[in-house]
Amino acid sequence: MTTHHAGDNIPYTVTFLEMTERPAYDWPHTPSAMTGALLKADAPPVWYFRALYDAVGRDYAWTDLHDSEDTEIGDWLADSKVALYSLIDKGWPHGFFLLDWRAGATCELCYFGLVPGVVGRGFGSWMLRTAILTGWAQEGVEKMIVNTCTLDHPRALIQYQRHGFEVVRREDRTRTLTRDWTPTKD
Repeated sequence: MTTHHAGDNIPYTVTFLEMTERPAYDWPHTPSAMTGALLKADAPPVWYFRALYDAVGRDYAWTDLHDSEDTEIGDWLADSKVALYSLIDKGWPHGFFLLDWRAGATCELCYFGLVPGVVGRGFGSWMLRTAILTGWAQEGVEKMIVNTCTLDHPRALIQYQRHGFEVVRREDRTRTLTRDWTPTKD
């Protein structure tokens, strides 16, 4: 794998997806390997969100929020129409997702992912299905949206599609890396 260095410009494609009706599947069974729980964070501190964002996103060049002010992120997390869920197992975070219902009848799955070393153990599909059904459980939701990009996990797009999202558009972009990055091949 090629390592890209801080300052390098890298091209990538963002894929925007949506789901216009609640999926027919039911709430998933907890993976047999999991001994922990999915917990909704009440008034999560900014440092906790940043730690999850970096733990999950480091391998996928997630850096968009590094320039955001703590007050901006704090206000977002404190909004009653935003919910952060953490998958805690064996005493430490295995992943997280963040749902945003501020756009009226649309729920956005803003962030979703697992930390390195947890991918491939059955937690991802379970957590994604749970995130989707949690998003739809809010009264008045008529559409759910998410986006992924070619920098994300290689199976991210197919997982979103497998769980009911449909591609609505793509955008080609370029990013200047702020730290060294080696694409994952999982």
